[in-house]
Amino acid sequence: MEKTQKIKILQDLVKINSVNGNEREISEYLSNLLNQYGIKNEIIPFTDDPSRSNLIAEIGTGKSDKVFGLTGHQDTVAVVDEQKWKYPAFSATIDGDKLYGRGAADMKSGLAAEVIALIELVENDQIPDGKVKLVITAGEEFGAPGAYKVDPQIIKNLDAILVGEATNGNVTYAHSGSFNYRINSHGKSVHSSTPDLGIDAINGLVAYINAEQQAFSDLPVDDVLGNVQHSITVIEGGKQVNTIPDSAHLLGNVRPTPAFGNIQVRKLIEDTIAKINSETEFNLEFELLHDFYPIRTAEDNEFVQDAKRVSQSFYPDRKIKTYANNGATDASVFVQSNPDAPVIILGPDNVGTSHQIDEYTTISSYLNTIDIYQQIIKDFFA
Repeated sequence: MEKTQKIKILQDLVKINSVNGNEREISEYLSNLLNQYGIKNEIIPFTDDPSRSNLIAEIGTGKSDKVFGLTGHQDTVAVVDEQKWKYPAFSATIDGDKLYGRGAADMKSGLAAEVIALIELVENDQIPDGKVKLVITAGEEFGAPGAYKVDPQIIKNLDAILVGEATNGNVTYAHSGSFNYRINSHGKSVHSSTPDLGIDAINGLVAYINAEQQAFSDLPVDDVLGNVQHSITVIEGGKQVNTIPDSAHLLGNVRPTPAFGNIQVRKLIEDTIAKINSETEFNLEFELLHDFYPIRTAEDNEFVQDAKRVSQSFYPDRKIKTYANNGATDASVFVQSNPDAPVIILGPDNVGTSHQIDEYTTISSYLNTIDIYQQIIKDFFA
């Protein structure tokens, strides 16, 4: 494929507004592209929302039982204040080596690179003896509904998984999970002139916030991912200044690790709430919103080290690193079906601009990533 065509494909994807929705347009664009090269693919629409869909593609002769997994997501986070952007957020403007736009880094550049990598393997008659499955999802940025809709049998059959999120060419071999929850506080409403006759639902949340700090203060430390990170991120309650509120809620986020996982996090929160309910007049209720698991592949795993070596060969301008972080990806869902498959995250520039104003990738890293993915796939089947 010509360089200009590769760049145009990325620009086309960035120009499609898929802010946590409208993924169907991305799926149809990529499906049409794959069809031009005779690559088997299927759009899988959401039954509850026809504007959203996953896309599954596959190449390979099937002569070997080995299956390599590539995955990426089609949605982006929102554009909060486009007036502050250097260029319009969906213009895919190129300035020098940089291509600007919402999703340019997270992760339409990685997604386009995955698709083009398959196309070029087919074009160059380098189709693997096994199979390469490309799993493209909707909604990763909020709730990962697309990842949960992928047939678990597809994931169970994968012998390795590469997630194409932006990493600046570095290789992530472990990341924390993400556990989002809501605490509903039920009280009794009265006039603020007689607060003793009521139960302030906001004070119930205060009791939980104070207890939460203590509950998470002394947990096992993971030798790779470190401490379990925990935050209260949203509080809402009360509508009138002279009325004791009878309802309030908060939202919290926890980043579980293999040393203290999702099941343990949930039990800790539920036990904390039960203690408050039994010892006070407050009535708190737990609600699980999202439950993403941590992933961890050994740093010295052959898959990790080969990816690092391949990436380094295409980036003479930088030292490629392997590292762990506290992010989360669709792999957090997939490892629940296939906990033994090695997983890496590897993609183009610029991870530091993901979700930010003036998000961008670099053309050079995008083109490198296409070649990196092809080489990793060929090494995997060698």
